[in-house]
Amino acid sequence: MLASGVMFFAALAAATAVAQQDSCQLTANDVLSSCQSAAQSDYQLALANCENLSKPSAQKNCRQTAAADFNAAKQTCAEQYNARVAACRRFGPAPYDPVIKPSNFASGVDNPYFPLPPGTTYVYEGQTADGFEHDEFAVTHNTRTILGVTCVEVHDTVQTDGVLTEDTLDWFAQDKDGNVWYFGENTHELEDGLITTIDGTFMAGVDGAKPGIIMKAHPMIGDFYRQEFSLANAEDYAETLSLNETVRVGNPPHTYTNCLKSQETTPLETDLLEFKYYAPDVGNVLTVDGHTGDRVELIEIKTNSD
Repeated sequence: MLASGVMFFAALAAATAVAQQDSCQLTANDVLSSCQSAAQSDYQLALANCENLSKPSAQKNCRQTAAADFNAAKQTCAEQYNARVAACRRFGPAPYDPVIKPSNFASGVDNPYFPLPPGTTYVYEGQTADGFEHDEFAVTHNTRTILGVTCVEVHDTVQTDGVLTEDTLDWFAQDKDGNVWYFGENTHELEDGLITTIDGTFMAGVDGAKPGIIMKAHPMIGDFYRQEFSLANAEDYAETLSLNETVRVGNPPHTYTNCLKSQETTPLETDLLEFKYYAPDVGNVLTVDGHTGDRVELIEIKTNSD
């Protein structure tokens, strides 16, 4: 009996050690706990506000709304957790801790699928569920040093039905192997000219954020990787689906061949699904909403020497 008990606890200890080595799963567990705690906190604060309503009927309705919001928040936490766990099955158990050596990075970005020549603006347009979108992705001559790496700064603005709704600075750098890394973004969403949220803003090296790869040097079908890493804030994933797509965009239309097709998702918005197409020596030429089929197409490439 003693021997069997010792064997049981030894097996339990071994299983615990294995679990402790699965950093990806443990990360998902911890973020779930954080999400649930935030939901509980918001619920308690909502109840506190309900206490300060004079009419019993108003208090009752307030509590019912708070409970409904709490349940919805818990459901969101669960959905995000499931998405992270599914991703962990592909990423594996290792911690996400890329080694960034400034000496391993080149000057500028010239990956064929994601070139960033300074002074170039890529203009995209298309009808979306939110309205007609006009997006200008302008590669500036500015740089930003992050983790000792000199990054190219891109100014990305989005207008919806002629009104500015997003204003973002993105920072990219290419290593000597040709991989393009995403080191962060300073993003604002606007409504009526006022900033409504800065969610998604991150900089590698700050508050646990780390850079991800926006485009691999030698993409292969089945590649699945992190494009950014700022837990509960910016967690985009990308998967390479094809390397020989033909895309026809613009007006008048232009045909691009041998395009890379990428599927992009995030555990932060589990209903988000985008397909992006990248043409050699051009970059992103088309984004398609995987649910609605809405298309935002490259319509113009502008250059200047400023």
